[in-house]
Amino acid sequence: PFLTDLRRPELLLNNTISLYLPTEPGVTVGIWHTVPGSRGAEAQGKDQRWYEEALSDTHPIIIYLHGNGGTRAASHRIQFLKAMGAADFHILALDYRGYGDSSGHPTERGLTTDALALYDWAKARSGNSSILFWGHSLGTGVATNTARKLQEERGVQVGAVILESPYTNIREAAANIPVALIYRQFPGFEYLFLDSLALNNMFFSSDENVKVLACPLLLLHAEDDTVVPLHLGRKMARSAYKDKTKVKMITFPEKLGLGHDYISFNPELPALVKDFLNIK
Repeated sequence: PFLTDLRRPELLLNNTISLYLPTEPGVTVGIWHTVPGSRGAEAQGKDQRWYEEALSDTHPIIIYLHGNGGTRAASHRIQFLKAMGAADFHILALDYRGYGDSSGHPTERGLTTDALALYDWAKARSGNSSILFWGHSLGTGVATNTARKLQEERGVQVGAVILESPYTNIREAAANIPVALIYRQFPGFEYLFLDSLALNNMFFSSDENVKVLACPLLLLHAEDDTVVPLHLGRKMARSAYKDKTKVKMITFPEKLGLGHDYISFNPELPALVKDFLNIK
């Protein structure tokens, strides 16, 4: 909701607090932390310190990296937090720099830096709890960027990467959005529209990232996604990993009407994710 006070998630969600994390000099990002539903009664009235200590309770932790529009309070993101919290996950939902009540200006490097800083913050508090990245739309690029950076620069694998409505790379995604299909016929489209993304250092090359990642990878895509067409998600799945035993793609039939944003409303989603992660 447009007028939501992001500092007060309790107006929309149970078992959730807002916190703020400096990710580099001059940049502080807003985060919602939802604790597992099984700890809901215990969480009532607790402060940030209690929530931080709860991260080490062995329940898996999802770092949720949202799509391009709006804030962590968008309705489909609220639904995601409700559904996966009820399924006994911790969720850390991040508003990147320049989004919501976070400071700074969004760039690919900056968004990846924000996600990496949140991972480090969570890892320092998580004990033996597993941490996974869940990216939606734009966030799928942030998720694969960050997971690859951890793997290549630190030798660290996250518990899993889950990509909801994923694209291959920004250039290919931009060329396939509906408005772009109208203008592709005109001279200069590639230079004016697509090349400008590269000039602004916006690549989000998930198709290259997933070739080198080694953690379990789950892709979720609706057949009726008109923002990021299903064929881009399938192309991603084909390019991922030589060891396909670590890769799974789940598609949702058009009749469900989930489109680009509403996979989190499918009541079967938590069970599908738990099955993939081998969580009972």
